[in-house]
Amino acid sequence: MRTQVAIIGGGPSGLLLSQLLHKAGIESVVLERQTREYVLGRIRAGVLETGFVNLMREAGVSKRMDAEGFIHDGTLIAYDNEQFRIDFAEHTGDHVVVYGQTEVTRDLYDARDAMGGTVIHGVSDVELNDLTSDKPYVTYTLNGQSQRLDCDFVAGCDGFHGPSRQAIPLDVRREYEKVYPFGWLGVLSETPPVDDELIYSNSDRGFALCSMRNANLSRYYVQCSLSDSPDDWSDQAFWDELKRRIPEEAADKLITGPSIEKSIAPLRSFVTEPMRYGALFLCGDAAHIVPPTGAKGLNTAASDIHYLYNGLKQHYQDKDSNGLDIYSQKALSRIWKAERFSWWMTNLLHRFPDQSEFDVKMQRADLEFLRDNDAAQKVLAENYVGLPF
Repeated sequence: MRTQVAIIGGGPSGLLLSQLLHKAGIESVVLERQTREYVLGRIRAGVLETGFVNLMREAGVSKRMDAEGFIHDGTLIAYDNEQFRIDFAEHTGDHVVVYGQTEVTRDLYDARDAMGGTVIHGVSDVELNDLTSDKPYVTYTLNGQSQRLDCDFVAGCDGFHGPSRQAIPLDVRREYEKVYPFGWLGVLSETPPVDDELIYSNSDRGFALCSMRNANLSRYYVQCSLSDSPDDWSDQAFWDELKRRIPEEAADKLITGPSIEKSIAPLRSFVTEPMRYGALFLCGDAAHIVPPTGAKGLNTAASDIHYLYNGLKQHYQDKDSNGLDIYSQKALSRIWKAERFSWWMTNLLHRFPDQSEFDVKMQRADLEFLRDNDAAQKVLAENYVGLPF
């Protein structure tokens, strides 16, 4: 089999790239290790920057997002039983859209089906070959049979544990990582959100976040120890702890209920450089990870897709490879800014095991400065709604 672009990974990044390329008349094949049901069963964040929303519209898959997504013009920051609001609309003239990543993925699958896109599930033993030649190819196993996919380019959208990044030799690849000494315990419940906007809360007991998926589906998080297991937390223990970490005004109106999903996610910051090796282009979690504070994971993947899609379109339609040549440089420039914002938000809102009394006072001063200073709020708002591509 042959295609122009082989896409490794059938999550939202790979599917979005495939859909955009299809609209531009560029062939692609998506290879995915898991089943479609497994991919759609992943519970992920759903705060979408304007850039991501615009890409969905360009790809022709925004109808349900535009109809069902919640527009958020701001967010709430809480500490010491008080809260203040960051007004995105006032500071940037922009907003974010809350629309679950599972729904994004479902919309993209439906669009690929409608257009006859090739998405092959259940592949294993994926290997990327001859990436520095003019005839790269991908081999894989499907239903016990060895397969080969010839292509012009490979897009590695296969996440942190996929084979794409590993295909870049160690003497070429450089990795930067910070592992945080805590995780997030997340609960999904069929309950109305406690507020119309997200609440990020700094507490002496640790961080908490009140989020949502829709009007009757809420997502809540509390900072927890990396040694914890979801089984260590009963629903009642979680709700009690969440109430202790958010302002009383929010705790009093919090509607609780049985959890329908409960998991613990470790936090890390990670970047690999470069994001291109010959015919291979890394996108999303294959190249970088951000802590979820600030909602940048899916959105940083979208900026990669923007740069790669436009580079490929320029290459095939205009016979100009400049966009591909500067892909890694352009993508990394924006990635490091998103990494900085996520790192800063994480340090602002969490309690660290080795935090001194001085550190806590500095954190409090930072929060008060943010509360009282329009320029600081503008910087947060600009980063949260998304830096320009």
